[in-house]
Amino acid sequence: MYLIGFPLLLIPFALYNIVAFLFDLGFADTVFTFQMMSGATLNVTTGDLLLILSVLLLFVEILKATRFGVKSIVDHLLSFVLFVAALIEFLMVQKAATSTFLVFLVICAVDVIGGFSISIRAAARDFTVEGHPPVIR
Repeated sequence: MYLIGFPLLLIPFALYNIVAFLFDLGFADTVFTFQMMSGATLNVTTGDLLLILSVLLLFVEILKATRFGVKSIVDHLLSFVLFVAALIEFLMVQKAATSTFLVFLVICAVDVIGGFSISIRAAARDFTVEGHPPVIR
């Protein structure tokens, strides 16, 4: 699988920087609206779309965390590097000091903590004693 070893949350991180620095758009700009059955109007902003994409990719990252091997470890380390880079950008760059980026930063933290926790938990179940077949529960 090609997705192993590549932190998928790098995609919304790059999109945020493209929107903020190249297009110089705001994250409160309405992209499209929905007319709800209740009569209310739902305005979907650029920041909302970015966070929806981030949550969907977080789901895939959590699924990837259940795999074993060296690529899995590399994937966790790259996710941690992405979290640190996003944290530094949030603290040091003025255009990253938005609530959208803060929620994205929390999603990155959940990816790192969840990935390591799931891997440790799954590895604890993969315990074998020399000379005996593994016990499957």
